[in-house]
Amino acid sequence: MSVLVVGLSHNSAPVSLLERVASTDDDGVHKLVTDAAAASHVSEATVISTCNRLEVYADVDRFHGSVEELSTLLVERAGETTEAMLPHLYVHYDDGAVSHLFQVAAGLDSMAVGEGQILGQTREALRLGQEMGTVGPALNSLFQQALRVGKRSRAETDIDRAAPSLIASALRHASVSLGDVAGRRVAVLGAGSMAGLATATMARHGAGDIVVLNRTAARAERLAGEYGARTAPLHQLPAELAAADLLVTCTGATGVQVSAALLAEARRDGRPLTVIDLALPHDVDPEAATLDGITLINLASLASEVDDTVAGTEVRAVRDIVTEEVAAFLAARRQASVTPTVVALRTMATGVVDAEMSRLESRLPDLDPAARAEVLHAVRRVADKLLHEPTVRVRELANETGAVSYAAALAELFALDPEAVSAVTRPEGLST
Repeated sequence: MSVLVVGLSHNSAPVSLLERVASTDDDGVHKLVTDAAAASHVSEATVISTCNRLEVYADVDRFHGSVEELSTLLVERAGETTEAMLPHLYVHYDDGAVSHLFQVAAGLDSMAVGEGQILGQTREALRLGQEMGTVGPALNSLFQQALRVGKRSRAETDIDRAAPSLIASALRHASVSLGDVAGRRVAVLGAGSMAGLATATMARHGAGDIVVLNRTAARAERLAGEYGARTAPLHQLPAELAAADLLVTCTGATGVQVSAALLAEARRDGRPLTVIDLALPHDVDPEAATLDGITLINLASLASEVDDTVAGTEVRAVRDIVTEEVAAFLAARRQASVTPTVVALRTMATGVVDAEMSRLESRLPDLDPAARAEVLHAVRRVADKLLHEPTVRVRELANETGAVSYAAALAELFALDPEAVSAVTRPEGLST
């Protein structure tokens, strides 16, 4: 079995397509997991679903058939034709799937590189698959290690500092209409990780007044308290829009949160308002850009700049960590793959020794117990010595790349029963 990833993200698809596909609707995600797990060549499945990515992870026994089935599920979800959808899908298989997930968990594949929210979303994908019974040993091992890689990346580097690059890019766009943020009145709609980055950035640039509005008041108060901002309930949004110079919104909610009509009503005096919409799906009605005095900056206008603003020492350091962790995981997985063959071989050898000792007892029924023990000990030592080198070498050779299956060769040379090999369970404590 091998791991397969089929998905699309901000790296492969336009914002308009992601808004239709990459929602966080629980029922839709559950259905996608169920459908993926029911596919013909899939034994395990789960889904990472965020506002800017949708990825199906599956343990499969056939590449081509499973790619076709999983791709069809995403095409159907998008409501697009296959021809229109396929150019935006990407596929990672086996070693490539491992590398991709580790990069995702480490924050290297996020639009705001290094953002911490993706780690929780990766954890949620694992939890969902476990609760639905669609995650087994293969995906459980892979996702557990990915979570460790994500934590290590953030503990050993300052990758989190790369995330504000998206905010910085937005502010550069905003400066054309807004000028300097210093002394300005700023409204922040949302209280998640991106809202936190926005609030911190505005405070650092000397904003005169920052108000945080969020559906959950406690989260808004916690965020505002960190940066000397104030809070306001959501029903006061029209009043805050009337007073603000800049609105930054990133709620992650489904549907438009700030309509063109709301903005038109709030800015009847014609004063300019700059709006930075960092949400996906978008929070602000795109029609707002047509209103007099409203400057709308959204992810579609920022996407082309993001990759150029995040390169740096911390990103390179995290890439090194991911490369190291991928190599270690794959080496451990290859070694683990030969364990059933080794166990089956040693079990066969034990059976041969037991059969020969039974034959000896039948031919020498009066054999002294002490002599029998010595013979048994000697025969076992011979068997162990004969098997030691092949079993050690097969583990070593399993780490070498190439198409040769040394475990299969060992099973063939010793005529091991395939059912005996497949029946062997992984010993406790074996790390992958």
